[in-house]
Amino acid sequence: MAAGEETSHILSGLTAQLPDRDPEETAEWIESLDALIAEQGTERAQYIMRSLLQRAGARSVGVPMVTTTDYVNTIPVDQEAPFPGNEEFERRYRAYMRWNAAVMVHRAQRSDIGVGGHISTYAGAATLYEVGFNHFFRGKDHPSGGDQVFFQGHASPGMYARAFMEGRLTEEDLDGFRQEKSKAGHALSSYPHPRLMPDFWEFPTVSMGIGPMNAIYQAQSNRYLQNRGIKDTTDQQVWAFLGDGEMDEPESRGLLQLAANENLDNLNFVINCNLQRLDGPVRGNGKIMQELEAFFRGAGWNVIKVVWGREWDSLLENDADGALVKIMNETPDGDYQTYKAESGGFVREHFFGKSPQTKDMVADLNDEQIWGLKRGGHDYRKVYAAYKAATEFKGKPTVILAKTVKGYGLGPHFEGRNATHQMKKLTMEDLKAFRDHLRIPITDEQLDADLYRPPYYHPGMDAPEIKYLMERRAELGGFVPERRRTHTPVTLPEAKSYEVAKRGSGKQQAATTMAFVRLLKDLMRDKNFGARFVPVVPDESRTFGMDAFFPTAKIYNPKGQNYLSVDRDLVLAYKESPAGQLIHPGINEAGAVAAFTAAGTAYATHGEPLVPIYVFYSMFGFQRTGDSFWAAADQMTRGFIIGATAGRTTLTGEGLQHADGHSPILASTNPAVRTYDPAYGYEIGHIIRHGLEQMYGETSDDKNVMYYLTVYNEPITQPAEPDNLDINGLLKGIYHLADAPEATTGNGNRPTANILASGVSVPWALEAQKILNDDWGVAATVWSVTSWNELRRDGLDAEEHAFLNPGQPARTPFITEQLAGTTGPVIAVSDYMKAVPDQIRQFIPNDFASLGADGFGFSDTRQAARRYFKNDTHSIVAKTL
Repeated sequence: MAAGEETSHILSGLTAQLPDRDPEETAEWIESLDALIAEQGTERAQYIMRSLLQRAGARSVGVPMVTTTDYVNTIPVDQEAPFPGNEEFERRYRAYMRWNAAVMVHRAQRSDIGVGGHISTYAGAATLYEVGFNHFFRGKDHPSGGDQVFFQGHASPGMYARAFMEGRLTEEDLDGFRQEKSKAGHALSSYPHPRLMPDFWEFPTVSMGIGPMNAIYQAQSNRYLQNRGIKDTTDQQVWAFLGDGEMDEPESRGLLQLAANENLDNLNFVINCNLQRLDGPVRGNGKIMQELEAFFRGAGWNVIKVVWGREWDSLLENDADGALVKIMNETPDGDYQTYKAESGGFVREHFFGKSPQTKDMVADLNDEQIWGLKRGGHDYRKVYAAYKAATEFKGKPTVILAKTVKGYGLGPHFEGRNATHQMKKLTMEDLKAFRDHLRIPITDEQLDADLYRPPYYHPGMDAPEIKYLMERRAELGGFVPERRRTHTPVTLPEAKSYEVAKRGSGKQQAATTMAFVRLLKDLMRDKNFGARFVPVVPDESRTFGMDAFFPTAKIYNPKGQNYLSVDRDLVLAYKESPAGQLIHPGINEAGAVAAFTAAGTAYATHGEPLVPIYVFYSMFGFQRTGDSFWAAADQMTRGFIIGATAGRTTLTGEGLQHADGHSPILASTNPAVRTYDPAYGYEIGHIIRHGLEQMYGETSDDKNVMYYLTVYNEPITQPAEPDNLDINGLLKGIYHLADAPEATTGNGNRPTANILASGVSVPWALEAQKILNDDWGVAATVWSVTSWNELRRDGLDAEEHAFLNPGQPARTPFITEQLAGTTGPVIAVSDYMKAVPDQIRQFIPNDFASLGADGFGFSDTRQAARRYFKNDTHSIVAKTL
């Protein structure tokens, strides 16, 4: 193993692999640098070092990239911004919040409730949040428009505790933690859930990894709004609070390059490095802060480490030979965790005792003073300096790596323990020690009265520290978090914008994907609303025929197009622009859903409605990013999800992983998604129009919905809209499409049947109808099922109503009502697995059979695939007979 490789994850090796042929000269260079720092400070020294490295590169002197720095604070003491607040006041009410947060979770653990909760995360991160609340997080009434803060999910008790101090929540509310139905009206959701607390939380974060992605695209969306002239977001910041264990999620790191590529200096990650996952150390044998420093720096981010509190400053200043820094660099995280679970004497022996020099450095300190050497994430001054530097840094996003102790201040049973994340209850000994540590004026008698009902504490709104707290929030623009629903009034597209969908394709053939794209193009031309559409396409625009948008709408790129396009001579050449309307995330479905979410919630985040239209390969939608769509539902995203090239048999050559036969089933698990499988362009027109009215119409009963439409790549003759179209049935999920043809012979007393078909299978049903009539004398009525999912929801709602109202007449499900009076069997067919049409089976009294495409897809012709799955025209005929 080459020298340095063993510790490369801890500290970049600059000299370890090279011999020092002239130590005396080396010492002179180092002495010169030390003198420069002493006389002119670290800022000048940084410039000189950067200049030397630049010159070394120009002269072909190989200097390895410094991906990690010493395990010390990034900001030198002489460059720390002075702390402007009243630290004593802030310390006081921060203690009250830490107490109330822990008590809230503890009280919810009494035997008659036991709903869970997390005590330790906020206890360790309170300083990180409070510095932000008191000096950085701007509310929606700030002239800037306010910041967006993604709170770490497991720290939610701390946000409730602060809202209690602010007078926004009562003791009764705190006692409703995690009891959202039994304590309705005074209930708090377990984590940041906007859908459950729509006036409080803005961003859901507890499905780990989604928060970082969404924060990055929120920062991009802010710039998008700015560059398109919709809203001035120049002075708005995005903050994302994350855990170091959470950074192992691929999603947490997978989109960092976007933030760097687009110079999103409005974005700040704050990673709470308590060195612990949920059940143990993050990197027991390594150093997660060093690993993350290297990763973020390599991704093009500005990195600020906050490792040690102010108590370490004098020790580091006196570390003339670097012995202390060497120990800091070489000590693995597993040991650092152990130190905080032990004692000052243990730290003296096992940490400082590693070298004679460091042991002497603390000889004059007693064990209590050694124990009081805080980590940087618990020091107001260090955290403030880092936040100020982050918000002032230009050209790159910033990540702050702040070292903390999980369960800080909760006592020896909690601090730094592997099990601390799962520990919900405090013993009486823990409570009293925690009270003493925080100096909360609560007596032993009050605690002894009931172990499971220790009192909350609030000094009153007239207390000087609370007045100070409220003044800080007023100056920063109001409370955070807060979600507002009011937005700029909008005028929906005019009726003429939908005409292209009604006309059909005439003598030409067009797939429903193309019918949709033509409709969208006209909608985007609408003078009142068109600019609010945000097409989001992950690198498949040409596949879907959306390259027609390039020349006019253009692709969003904050830097414009600074190259000569290879297809510049084409009519549909690739065009990028800072004012571009299309979001083009590349081969990146996760990023596309994050962009969709940011745009689809701009009505609340910024008060500016945008309507994202996310178009993707159908198979790569809910299957790949279902968790992100779930978070989008929680955030109450509004928009359209278009699963293009849908179905299991339409992609003739693509094969197994491209053949979608189950997306409607996956979508049915998301209560906010309304799923449609239209067959014709005019159906798409009505569904889109209805969706826009649902999201932004004045009479809508539920605006927070996402419409999922599956569209196909198989060309068919698109009929014009029928004069007598049952629009209500179309929108509810089923309408009568075609009566059986007149009997060719006899008196017309023929066997009857009903063929229910959706999407691409409707033309097969019409062909089967003709064969049944001409060859078999069977009169089959064809129904277009635009939504199996919505029909099922309606049916289940009818059953629920009957269950809850046994004395009232039962409501008839819509599908049952539509088929009332029909005779003969019902044959349901689609290009999806049979479970999709089977959703309505229980609501149909007729004999019922379903045809679909169960199993894996494969490569072959469409006809061969349909014959294999037995959902083609002749299979419909055979099953009907």
